[in-house]
Amino acid sequence: MGALQLHVFYLILLLTISSQVISKQGEWKSATATYTKQADASIITEGACGYGDLYKASYGKYSAGLSTMLFNKGSTCGACFEVRCVDHILWCLQGSPSVILTTTDFCPPNYGLSSDYGGWCNFPKEHFEMSEAAFVEIAEKRAEIVPVQYKRVKCERRGGMRFSMSGSAHFFQVLITNVGLDGEVVGVKVKGSKTGWMPMARNWGQNWHSNINLVGQPLSFEVTASTGRTVASYSVAPANWQFGQTFEGKQFKSRSTKLEVRQREE
Repeated sequence: MGALQLHVFYLILLLTISSQVISKQGEWKSATATYTKQADASIITEGACGYGDLYKASYGKYSAGLSTMLFNKGSTCGACFEVRCVDHILWCLQGSPSVILTTTDFCPPNYGLSSDYGGWCNFPKEHFEMSEAAFVEIAEKRAEIVPVQYKRVKCERRGGMRFSMSGSAHFFQVLITNVGLDGEVVGVKVKGSKTGWMPMARNWGQNWHSNINLVGQPLSFEVTASTGRTVASYSVAPANWQFGQTFEGKQFKSRSTKLEVRQREE
């Protein structure tokens, strides 16, 4: 094979790989789904993402616990998935309607049971544990487990991101909820009136913490999504903020509406 032919071959190979990567970003993938039987139509309120009351966190019944493979040690908390029941004529609703779910919890493995019977969340299974109310919108309630297809989608949220304060003077923690578009937060910085921008560490789920005493200072937050896009909310909490309070900041917006991204203060 000549040099020119070899160059053309590698160019075609590169284009083929690139097109496959692009197509996978929005393609449907296979998984399974079950539901929890809770009277309030939501899954466990104290889930592994730390959101607490899912209705107050704006997620409600359209929430899901994800298996280890999908949960990714909590970094997927807040991400949105479109899920539909497929390939089961008895259990899937006609037309395979879909629902949009937010990741709010972890579905732990049960290695005492087979992954084909009871151990639905065993690694490396991809599984969604839904609320009963959301499950019956895609499948018959009588079904124990159904085959589904899923894909990541943008999260549609009302209002801005919410910052809930907790901890103490020497252990400041903030829970971040109602994150739009990507939904998945990968980095947070905090800034007080007496400090510069300081990176926070993920404690668990979407709880982020810092050991700096920030009491008595107005606080700004800079949130980075997994897409790399960053939004800063300046002075979102006033100087007299208290632990237990929640404040609303800016929101990620579609580029078509000219995403307002604040630059970091020097």
